[in-house]
Amino acid sequence: MGAYQPPDPSGKKPSSTNPGYFLSKPVCTWLACGFLSLALFHLLCCSPASTQQAVFSHLLQYINNTYSFVASVPEGGKSCNYSEGKWVWAPGHARRYNATECNVKESHDCIRNGRPDTGYLDWRWQPEGCPLPAFDARAFLSAVRGKHVALIGDSMARNQAQSLACLLSAAFPYRLVYRDPYPHQNNFWRLAFPTHDVTLSFYWSPFLVRATGKPVNDSIRYNYVHLDEPGDRWGADADTIDVVVLAAGHWLLNGAVYYNGSEVIGAHNAPELNHTGVGYAWPLRTVYRTAVKRVSSGAQPRTVVLVTFSPAHFEGNRVDSPTACTKMEPYKEGEKEMPWIFKEVRGIVHDEARAAKAANGDGGAVRIEVLDVTKLAAMRPDGHPGVYMNRDPFAHGVQDKMLSDCLHFCLPGPVDTFNEILLQLLRKRR
Repeated sequence: MGAYQPPDPSGKKPSSTNPGYFLSKPVCTWLACGFLSLALFHLLCCSPASTQQAVFSHLLQYINNTYSFVASVPEGGKSCNYSEGKWVWAPGHARRYNATECNVKESHDCIRNGRPDTGYLDWRWQPEGCPLPAFDARAFLSAVRGKHVALIGDSMARNQAQSLACLLSAAFPYRLVYRDPYPHQNNFWRLAFPTHDVTLSFYWSPFLVRATGKPVNDSIRYNYVHLDEPGDRWGADADTIDVVVLAAGHWLLNGAVYYNGSEVIGAHNAPELNHTGVGYAWPLRTVYRTAVKRVSSGAQPRTVVLVTFSPAHFEGNRVDSPTACTKMEPYKEGEKEMPWIFKEVRGIVHDEARAAKAANGDGGAVRIEVLDVTKLAAMRPDGHPGVYMNRDPFAHGVQDKMLSDCLHFCLPGPVDTFNEILLQLLRKRR
């Protein structure tokens, strides 16, 4: 249909000519479409694959950003719920960076380590009732311009932090501010993105609060956890952090000896020490409360994001089996029941987020969000390094005992979706 023209007062039929133009507008439009079609045909037939991928990835990104909307997480009052959905086939969706170039932990660099199947990179998360745009580095840095973003927690927090660093550094220049001097440790690092004056940090703090013993020295058998004190390093920097992402759970399930001040108040999974058993749920609630209280102090506006539990996918009774996690596709809806303990840990995070929101008030300086990744992570048994946590694991044949990583995700991989959702949370209006 042509453009609307108001009725001519003279009663004459509106003119279809365009004085001043050599060709009419409809003809120009058809010619433009023809040239565009020829250009696309030439691109598809005659251009290198790398050129095609670059052009079409930018085109798809533009379409995603133009025709999608920012919706809220559960309890936000809108229809979008990123925690529920399904994985849909999307060839190339997760192929956004080279993990070797962005210095990820070597055991997560699955392609470098020789993993032959890359189908785990061809899926995207489709939430119920809304689109989830592909990660946009410019949009993320714009959303946190001038701010210090810190991910704090266990090795899954590190997995997500390295994913975020790779997604951003693939698109924008960065400067390494600090990294642990010990190779392969990756317990603390900080990057600066000067184009947007953004600082990105990771703090290893598997209990969120101060912990000694095994978290510091792996040869020590027990974890000694001080529930009333935030982690030393991040606690000292907390007043400089504007966006805080907290993730814990796995270490609390494993157990520890828990302290309040200098007094032992109980333990979990340490029966030989003869301490009162306190389970894992109460300590998990407590460490989140201690951490949120520390980052909520003062009048500085902050965003605090609590990440839910990301389950492991070990199959069988041995973590050193070469077949501990070999599935090559995501689970379909209803294919695999999630263990009740993972549901409980997920619920605890939501409970603590609600309590923190109530304590800080809707109009307070601290904004509390939940990044609920439990279901989408639980459905991705195919995304782990498995035996490809080591380089060329089958170079000497199949061994009876081969360590597998069925907890963390390959980079790039499903964990990039955590940061796609994080971006939407940060862009959401309060």
